[in-house]
Amino acid sequence: MNINLAVLIDGDNIPSAYIKEMMEEIAKYGNPTIKRIYGDWTKPNLSKWKNLLLENAITPIQQYGYTTGKNATDSAMIIDAMDILYSEKVNGFCLVSSDSDFTRLATRLREAGMQVIGIGEKKTPNPFIVACDKFIYLEILKNETKPKESENEKDGEKVTVDKITAKEIKLIATTITDLSDDDGWAFLGDVGSLLQKKQTNFDPRNYGFQKLTPLIKSTGKFEIEQREKMKSRSKLIFVRNK
Repeated sequence: MNINLAVLIDGDNIPSAYIKEMMEEIAKYGNPTIKRIYGDWTKPNLSKWKNLLLENAITPIQQYGYTTGKNATDSAMIIDAMDILYSEKVNGFCLVSSDSDFTRLATRLREAGMQVIGIGEKKTPNPFIVACDKFIYLEILKNETKPKESENEKDGEKVTVDKITAKEIKLIATTITDLSDDDGWAFLGDVGSLLQKKQTNFDPRNYGFQKLTPLIKSTGKFEIEQREKMKSRSKLIFVRNK
């Protein structure tokens, strides 16, 4: 089901360079019916956003900084989110920020039954990440549009991805065990869903893989089996701990 999403962007906190990839990513999860960005538009640091807003049909919300050291943008975004929640026009929210100040907002929206997707940079504090149903790092979206790593190295630029550690392998292994049948096999689709619930920022793209299957294969720690789907030519993928 294609759900309606409210996309709320902390303009003071997110670089404008990510906007195209970000909107394409959001479209995978629902229809962004409300798109707003918050900031003090009288300040020069937001000038790069201005042309991009028209191209992406994002409404700028002006918020003056009333006092030094206080982030008025956060307050405006939180108030708007609650107004949208009570309007019952959307089924979920996409909160775009790397600021932990939105942790309580994400928690409150989920308590109200909303799906909450967080998008921010890798510097985002963990409390905000775990408060969301899913958290996506902006850096991996930018990496997807770049040439392959070997090509980047020619230009002196290297795409950095996280290495799969024993921690991730253990997370995958215990998740397979949680879902496995008597023979130890678990449906990969269910494994992916449960991994997301256990660790909201788990994403194969963080480790340089577009999908979960090649990530699992790369570890050498799991068996993979394709099975024919009944009354269909499509195949189902199952995994098992070695």
